Amino acid sequence: MSSNQNNRRKFLKDAALVSAAAATIPTLFTQAQGSSSTHSFRKSGDKVKLACIGIGNQGGSDVFSFAKTGYAEFVVFCDVDMGAPHTQAVLKQFPNVPRFQDFRKMFEAMGDQIEAVSVGVPDHSHFAITMMALGLGKHVYVEKPMARTFNEVELMMKAAKKHSNLVTQMGNQGHSEANYFQFKAWTEAGIIKDVTAITAHMNSPRRWHGWKTDITSMPAKEDIPATLDWNTWHGVVKEHDYNHDYHLGQWRCWYDFGMGALGDWGAHLIDTAHQFLDLGLPSEVSLLKGEGHNKFFYPQSSTILFRFPERKGMPACDITWYDGPNNLPPLPEGYGGSAALDPNIPAPSNGKLQAQRLNPGKIIYGKDLTFKGGSHGSTLSIIPAERAKEMESKLPVVPASPSNHYANFLLSCMGKEKTRSPFEIAGPLSQVFCLGVMSQWLNTTLKFDRKTKQITNNKLANQMLVGEPPRKGWEQYYKV
Repeated sequence: MSSNQNNRRKFLKDAALVSAAAATIPTLFTQAQGSSSTHSFRKSGDKVKLACIGIGNQGGSDVFSFAKTGYAEFVVFCDVDMGAPHTQAVLKQFPNVPRFQDFRKMFEAMGDQIEAVSVGVPDHSHFAITMMALGLGKHVYVEKPMARTFNEVELMMKAAKKHSNLVTQMGNQGHSEANYFQFKAWTEAGIIKDVTAITAHMNSPRRWHGWKTDITSMPAKEDIPATLDWNTWHGVVKEHDYNHDYHLGQWRCWYDFGMGALGDWGAHLIDTAHQFLDLGLPSEVSLLKGEGHNKFFYPQSSTILFRFPERKGMPACDITWYDGPNNLPPLPEGYGGSAALDPNIPAPSNGKLQAQRLNPGKIIYGKDLTFKGGSHGSTLSIIPAERAKEMESKLPVVPASPSNHYANFLLSCMGKEKTRSPFEIAGPLSQVFCLGVMSQWLNTTLKFDRKTKQITNNKLANQMLVGEPPRKGWEQYYKV
């Protein structure tokens, strides 16, 4: 496989949370004044001693979400850009928590004080942090998608299985909300059955929309911000010259670092169908449309077809993914209007959510019923309305969620619950996205053997399942 830095792909998540003020911070790699270095591990009833790796943007949102549960004790924060404005909201709220820029130095200095970690960093950096944490015996909450390559996800699943006493959770937050419990109840009751096709759509504008697609090289070198540890930011991937269009959420635009619209929103749209319809891995993935296709950043619009074979008495099922502002899917009769914003759907990665012709969501086609759904925790409805009225008396009671996604993780660390998106469930879902991104990058159809987990019709694509070798000094994370 070529060593060209374009031959990669990766994944993850971004959201908006910013504070303008820039507070002074302690010397890096040293503890903040007033912090304790004598924490002991949690006893029954105590809070979970949590290290947060990535505390800006989505990582910062995760910090506040963990704090609201009342079950977390923050013992250390780590971020490669600890002095930047986007981390200040967290640092001002929790001024006495020790701070590091390099997660390896954090574990070396404070590993015996950490019980669990949250990982809210760019997609390409999930893998090494997660593998080191599991190897050190720490519970792990990692943002979606799990990792940048199919093989990295595979290794993360193997590590979680090896350390079966540890709790894992992927950060697709809707997997602990109403849609999860409704989909489970409706499937068990036979309301959702014989599904043969699913449409998933995310048509909000993305960061890269409007960029010139005739690009011939990566962006020009710029000065590295004084607060940024650019070397550690790369993790396992080959080092790039710094450019602002790689940092602060912009990483999502590039095959080298992020997973585009599919990796960002796929886990919020098809997660429940993937789990409760037991879809597993696809047998074929095709890029049907790639408007503005290039080797560097994601298309302006993509249509991707995933084919899943018959399994456990269920019929074969196709998922068709649509992204791009003008790449709207066909809508079934009785779909209804969709101009109003769904309050259950967070803003896209550019932080702006405006009225769309179509909210992010999904359409599920069963033999007898068709379902319309949104994203994250949004529940399904049966369409058209007349059919929904006919089914009212047959619908099962849907239990309320006992805990949100963050509380579910922490309570599981305490032994009181089981996580709803552990690696054994979230891993195959993340691998679906890995295959989809490979199809986007190669602009082709991939045939996949679900038993051997190999691509059978494209040698380069099969090599891409593993990806390029990690950069020197990062090889150890690939050993389970």
